Amino acid sequence: MTDALRPTGPSPGASPTLEDVARAAGVSRATVSRVVNGVRNVDPAIQEAVRRAVSVTGYTPNRAARSLVTRRTDSVALVVSGTGVEPDGEGPAEAGAFTAQVLADPFFGRVMTGVVNYLRPRGMHPVLMFAESSRAREEVVAYLRQGSADGALIVSTHARDPLPGMVVEAGLPAVLYARPTLPARISYVDLAHRDGARLAAEHLLERGCRRIVTICGPLGIPAGQDRFEGFTSTLSRHGHHDVPVAEGQFTQESGEAAMTRLLAEHPDLDGVFASNDLMATGACHVLREHGRRVPDDVAVVGFDDSSAASTCRPPLTTVRQPVEQMAAEMTGLLLDRLSAPDGPVTSVVFEPVLVVRDSA
Repeated sequence: MTDALRPTGPSPGASPTLEDVARAAGVSRATVSRVVNGVRNVDPAIQEAVRRAVSVTGYTPNRAARSLVTRRTDSVALVVSGTGVEPDGEGPAEAGAFTAQVLADPFFGRVMTGVVNYLRPRGMHPVLMFAESSRAREEVVAYLRQGSADGALIVSTHARDPLPGMVVEAGLPAVLYARPTLPARISYVDLAHRDGARLAAEHLLERGCRRIVTICGPLGIPAGQDRFEGFTSTLSRHGHHDVPVAEGQFTQESGEAAMTRLLAEHPDLDGVFASNDLMATGACHVLREHGRRVPDDVAVVGFDDSSAASTCRPPLTTVRQPVEQMAAEMTGLLLDRLSAPDGPVTSVVFEPVLVVRDSA
C-alpha cells in the first residue's frame, strides 16, 4: 500500500492511538508524545499539526495507564498563600474570609485564566488550594508529597511567606509568581515594578501635576516596596522630595481610607498614584464625594490594568501588568521543571506598559 493510500485513522471500533495521531500529523510517535506531554521545545507549527491530528482522530490519552508509567497526575496545584483575618488563623471563619478576599480580587482571576489557558491544550488541569495558615501550608506540602499533583504554582500575598521555602526544602517542583521575599532557590516570574511606577510618575509630571501623593501597597511585599520606591525616586529626581504617602492593602476599602487621610492632610493635592487599580478606584470614589473632579482637579493613575481599571468612573490610566501572560509563563516554567528536574532555577521578568485612559 502506498503512503497516499495508507489510512490515517484507527480501525473501526478501535480507540485512536499515538501512532494514528502520528500518521495523521505526518510526524513521529515520539514527537506526538512530546506535544501531548507538554514539552515546550517543539516547533509551534508541529505542535499545531499534532493538535489538529488529535482533534481529527479523536485521540484521548489513557490517563490511568500513562500515570503508571510517568507517575504524573496531569494536574498542578495553584496555591494562593497568605494570611487570614488573624495571623495564622486556623478556624473556618478566617479561612473563609481569606478565600472570599482572594476570589473578589480581579488579579487572581487573571492568574487563573493564564494558568488554565496554558494547561488545557495540554490535557492538564489546575487544583486550586488556599494556604492562609501554618496548618494549611503543611497540608499543601503533604498534598504534593503524596503525589496528588505534579507540582505547584504559588501566588503569595504574605510579606514573609514561608511556603516557597517549605516546598523547596521538601524537594518539590514549584514556581512562584513574583520573586520570593525570603531566600529560596525557586524559579519565578515577575514584573519590573520600579519601571512601571516610573512611568506613572513621569505621566503625572507631564500632565503638570505638582502636588502629588501616593497610596502605596503593603511595604513588606516586594511589589509594594518596588512600586513605592520607583515612584518616589522618580519624583525626587525631578525635584519633588518627601512625597506624602498612605499605605493601603491592595483593596478598594484601603484605597478609600488612604485617600480620605491624604485629602484631609493635603487638600491642595492635584495628582495621585495608587499602587493598584482597586486602591485607585477607591481614591476616585473619595475624590468624587469631596467634589473633586477627576482628572480636571486631580489626576489619578493606578497599576495592573485589571478589570477595575475599565469599570472605574472615569476609566483609569494605569500601568499594565500582563498577568495572564505571566501566569502562562509561570506554568510553562513548571512543566519545564517536571521534564528536567535538574534544570537551572529560572526567573523571567516582564516589562510594564502605561495605558492612558480618562483619569489622568
